[in-house]
Amino acid sequence: MVFTTAVNFIRSRGPDEIWRKRRIFKLAAHYVGRKRNCYSIAVRYVHRALVYATKARKLRKEDMANLWETRIIAGCEQHNIKYNTFRESLVRSDILLNRQTLANLACWEPYTFKALTDIAKRRAVDDGLAGVIKEDSLDGIITKGSLYRGK
Repeated sequence: MVFTTAVNFIRSRGPDEIWRKRRIFKLAAHYVGRKRNCYSIAVRYVHRALVYATKARKLRKEDMANLWETRIIAGCEQHNIKYNTFRESLVRSDILLNRQTLANLACWEPYTFKALTDIAKRRAVDDGLAGVIKEDSLDGIITKGSLYRGK
């Protein structure tokens, strides 16, 4: 393309502008009215929506972590053990399950979660951790600590 004056050369943005605008219009396709059709308005709304989407990804992670912790705490309260004692006892017993897995077990596999709480209670009693109510049902659970102490 040949430009006769420098003014025409400066104002020309070339074919790249079409694709840049098209990308914005594709993201604004579900909007209504001028937000969808007018580039100068669409670009503002699309950028704002992308900011919200970025923030929402972080908030979703935090919400899920809170949900998992709430489910684990509820499961621990059902089986008379404190959450902190439960987690510490599992770590000392070399049961390294993350919060998501523990929450799924507490919610969907109550018998499996009860077995984990029994192991944690036994370990807490053996190590002398606070937050466990002594129960007779712990006699059937064997851990390394109970073997070494001759119980």
